[in-house]
Amino acid sequence: MIRIEDLHVRYQTERGEVYAVRGIDLDVKQGQFFTLLGPSGCGKTTTLRSVAGLEKPYQGEILVGDQLVLSCRRKLLVPPYKRDIGMVFQSYAIWPHMNVFENVAFPLRERKRSLPEGEIRARVRKVLSLVQLDGLEDRPAPFLSGGQQQRLALARALVKEPRVLLLDEPLSNLDAKLREETRIEMRELVKRLGITTLYVTHDQLEALTMSDVVAVMEGGRIVQQGTPLEIYSAPQNRFVASFIGLSNFLEGRVKTLGRPGAVETPSGIVQCVLPDGVAAGDEVVVVIRPEDVTLNNGAAGANENVLEGKIEAIVFMGDALECQVAVGAKQIRLKLHPSSGVTKGSSVRLKLPAASCRAVRA
Repeated sequence: MIRIEDLHVRYQTERGEVYAVRGIDLDVKQGQFFTLLGPSGCGKTTTLRSVAGLEKPYQGEILVGDQLVLSCRRKLLVPPYKRDIGMVFQSYAIWPHMNVFENVAFPLRERKRSLPEGEIRARVRKVLSLVQLDGLEDRPAPFLSGGQQQRLALARALVKEPRVLLLDEPLSNLDAKLREETRIEMRELVKRLGITTLYVTHDQLEALTMSDVVAVMEGGRIVQQGTPLEIYSAPQNRFVASFIGLSNFLEGRVKTLGRPGAVETPSGIVQCVLPDGVAAGDEVVVVIRPEDVTLNNGAAGANENVLEGKIEAIVFMGDALECQVAVGAKQIRLKLHPSSGVTKGSSVRLKLPAASCRAVRA
């Protein structure tokens, strides 16, 4: 539904040229909720704006459905209003001088071939009902709450019944509780409508909970792409492991190959899952999530790593205790149940299951 091939975007600033996007290839399938995830400045919004026609790349091709909307080689650039897309901006871009109804009706009234007034009213009422804003048609847009304004912007994007929906960090202006509620509503709505969605965010939780596919970006490139489970449980490099959730990192060298392999670290020998193509002596980083680290109160199994340390800090998180344990010169974090009874300063033995320890190239 959306295909991007070898996309490059550069632009000039007062400080010189910025190379924002460096050879991106994407293939978003029909009906997928596809997320571009990464820190500020990684190129995710520039990529989205290129699909929308709001940026002018210097290399690459973009197709929306069967429509070629960009081809730098053919010098083709279809303007935004001729692309079958709906877009929600981070700022919502709601017309403050219009009421709710007129904000949503605006894209229909501005079409080259205007629809009959009766059809416009029917479409607006239908989409307002979808986003749970029915009954607020006459309310001035500035008098809506933050969550209602976000839904109004979504309604305006959907009223044209586009083939593709583009969302540029639409939840970033909401408070934490409302953001949690809205991301569930938004995902369920677009999945129910079957709209192909390209979503941009720097929020890891949004990406993991809303997406069918996540593409993690760094420095204008996609560094890993996969399902939320694949991205979280099997990061392919240190950047992805550190950006998605919390991770512990143990630097070392491959000691022995196998399943599991063994890595020699300053904290001891760690059995782990090794990446393809490594050899004995290669430098790697062992990654393990805090929730996979547990306390060892008995004998260690054959494929279990046990490290001894001292608890240096305990933070109550409500549903868990986040503990920081000194293992030699290294700090390892783990999450325990609040009833675990651990205390600061106590000595503990940490169990790191080999299947949960994944080595990535240093």
